[in-house]
Amino acid sequence: MGQEEMILKGQDKDGDVDKSEESEEEEEVKNVLAESRIQTGDDAEIPEVTGEEEWPAGSSVNGADGPVLPEEGAEDDLRSSEEDLYRGAEELTASQDNGAGFLPPVLNVEDRCSLAPAMDILSYSEREWRGNTAKSALIRKGYTEMSSRFSSLRRVRGDNYCALRATLFQVFTHSTQLPSWLQDEDVAMLPDQLEAQEGLISGWSFPGECLQGDGRGDAILQMKGYTKLLRAKWQAAVDCPSVAERQRLCERLFQGGEEELGLLEALKLLMLARALELHGRMQAEGDVPLFCWLLFARDSSDCPRSFLSNHLSHVGLSAGLEQVEMFLLGYTLECTIQVYRLYKADTEEFVTFYPDDHRDDWPSVCLVTEDDRHYNVPIVEAVERAELDSS
Repeated sequence: MGQEEMILKGQDKDGDVDKSEESEEEEEVKNVLAESRIQTGDDAEIPEVTGEEEWPAGSSVNGADGPVLPEEGAEDDLRSSEEDLYRGAEELTASQDNGAGFLPPVLNVEDRCSLAPAMDILSYSEREWRGNTAKSALIRKGYTEMSSRFSSLRRVRGDNYCALRATLFQVFTHSTQLPSWLQDEDVAMLPDQLEAQEGLISGWSFPGECLQGDGRGDAILQMKGYTKLLRAKWQAAVDCPSVAERQRLCERLFQGGEEELGLLEALKLLMLARALELHGRMQAEGDVPLFCWLLFARDSSDCPRSFLSNHLSHVGLSAGLEQVEMFLLGYTLECTIQVYRLYKADTEEFVTFYPDDHRDDWPSVCLVTEDDRHYNVPIVEAVERAELDSS
């Protein structure tokens, strides 16, 4: 039985480059975004991350600089953190209002990245999972096995965009050429096509950082801008002359605010387009990847429209990606997402590939998770970070 089939059966059971370096396409992206603001009467520029932004999931018990906690505290905090991350926006707002007296620290520019600084992977494991429970021992064993390949770990901002953010960060960091599907000029027209064919874009749900004017702007024009932005930034990453320069570009890009979230919304749009394509193949009785049968077998997503309204539109706002949607993400990017699932150590599912049928012909990136909900980024060589810091 293939890994993908085993996983799905288990589920069935229960910052910018300098202006002087900007390409013409990036200028066009800015013009499109500016035009959408003019149409909504919103002339404000892309909002910057401020001290009131959510601190990257790397502070306190969630990152490299927090205090050491007893094992029970660490695990309890993990559960509490997950509950917060996956609550609705209204609940989070109410919770924040209850702590109105708290003033978060003002972040330096270099501290605004949505990924916390790298931390030695074994030190992180011992600090966060130092208790004597069976679960702690299992997670530590998983980290120990990973340490033969990875030297350190970067915690990813712990919101509902986590899986998308971690994956796109890794894709940008490791890309050496623009994928052929993204070179197609028709990619920028996807919002128009999806709206014309299915009426799927005009009611797109945007995060607060991306709302323009009174929130009733031209969603199609806005999504076209984000799609062009994704291609422009991906190309900029590919054009970087070194790993260190590409890393610096990603540090600037992934700092929260409209630019980062716009990239992630564009990624959701591409996932929707791929879901529509695969569903069409299923209806025509063509060959489709195995995960499609589960994706569209759910009562809540029996077609692309219900998949969007009941699942994809909530990703980033009030829900994260489900495991079957990780397969769709891999197919969308035409990239194998290799995930170390630490709570599955000692099983065949410890290392899972999303998808597992293109491991030989697609590029790959690597993530790590302790719970299939929050994903972090493992670092292969500490020297990469040293080169970045010393340059």
